[in-house]
Amino acid sequence: MEGIAVSAIKRQMRVVVVGSGGREHTIIKKIRENPEVTEVFALPGNGGIAMDAICVDIGAKDIEGIVNFAVENRPDYVIVAPDDPLVLGCVDALEKKGFRCFGPRANAAIIEGSKVFSKNLMKKYGIPTAAYETFDDADKALEYLKTAPIPTVVKADGLALGKGVIIAMTREEAYAAVKEIMLDKAFGASGNQIVIEEFMEGPEITVLSFTDGKTVVPMVSSMDHKRAGDNDTGLNTGGMGTIAPNPYYTKEIAEECMEKIFRPTIDALNKESRTFKGCLYFGLMLTKDGPKVVEYNSRFGDPETQVVLPLLESDLLTIMQATTDGTLAETEVKFRDANACCVIMASEGYPVSYEKGFPLLIEDEVKDRVFVAGAKIQDGVLVTNGGRVVGCSGVGETLPEAIRNAYAVVDKVHFKNEYYRHDIGARALKAYK
Repeated sequence: MEGIAVSAIKRQMRVVVVGSGGREHTIIKKIRENPEVTEVFALPGNGGIAMDAICVDIGAKDIEGIVNFAVENRPDYVIVAPDDPLVLGCVDALEKKGFRCFGPRANAAIIEGSKVFSKNLMKKYGIPTAAYETFDDADKALEYLKTAPIPTVVKADGLALGKGVIIAMTREEAYAAVKEIMLDKAFGASGNQIVIEEFMEGPEITVLSFTDGKTVVPMVSSMDHKRAGDNDTGLNTGGMGTIAPNPYYTKEIAEECMEKIFRPTIDALNKESRTFKGCLYFGLMLTKDGPKVVEYNSRFGDPETQVVLPLLESDLLTIMQATTDGTLAETEVKFRDANACCVIMASEGYPVSYEKGFPLLIEDEVKDRVFVAGAKIQDGVLVTNGGRVVGCSGVGETLPEAIRNAYAVVDKVHFKNEYYRHDIGARALKAYK
């Protein structure tokens, strides 16, 4: 060691990221900004993620395969990003083998894994949410709907790729929703139980938050655009674009959410011996009676991550490790005072049926602002391999600038049958006016 300054010796870190979408690509790009990160593995990753990580063909729900890979390759840290492996206990299994992880254990991830659980938790601890009833018998649910207020919302209890929620504007639509979820099993076992809840109205707000189970640090708020078509028309999707921050999320609303929703949720989980560590996603609606919880997710949202993380100035990996170690209160979490926009480029026909396998060209000058969700390498060529193909992000001092920058990236990404909305951010601009 003689002649070498100890401060100059940098730790080398090998990180595994479980998942395969645009959210995971965003996380990987962000953690690579940490100079200590020398190697990133994506399980399974995708063809676009392969530009920034070593992709290993192990599925995100293959818990045994993930653990075996970790045992053989000894990573310093594992980030479990999607909902399925979290609910299936991926973090639990890795921790049993001595690995440090980002993400909640299964008994805390149930806050997303079961809507019945999360609604009952909110009722028990007085956290504001829509009035509701739960059912495990279709006949009883249909009987209840004969006199229930309409419109109403019918939700499958378990995970359903973000699609197990049906807004019924008529009684007939509500009956059809129950039959589709409980009898036809459109979402499999996730529909064994359902929640029928009050239809709430108001602007929707997403707030991702870091937590170590004691401290909760909200990130920049965001606004999603779920409908497939311009002017919020067409079918619901996994998200066609996002902007951040959300103009409806004022300082006063943020303080109210911390007091009535964020802090009480963390405390409630602790009281239930389900301490949550990782990223807790609060899906909120700003109703005439104040903010209420629409849903919880036990991980980063997609495509919210694609606008929130580009605004993060602090080191993401350091923050993640602080959630694991219980040191979040002493860790800097700083966001840039700016705006971000992400436009999703999808395959024509998404979210129903679409063709894939077309060459995907991303011009070099925008590769750092493109997050690949659905692509693979085929005969040495990057080709489309999903409904949502890429997210194109832009940052600006103002929202109009961020929107322009995002669409400028769109212009430099090319594939046959590309489809995207032309009005991402328009709702937010109206709110500012």
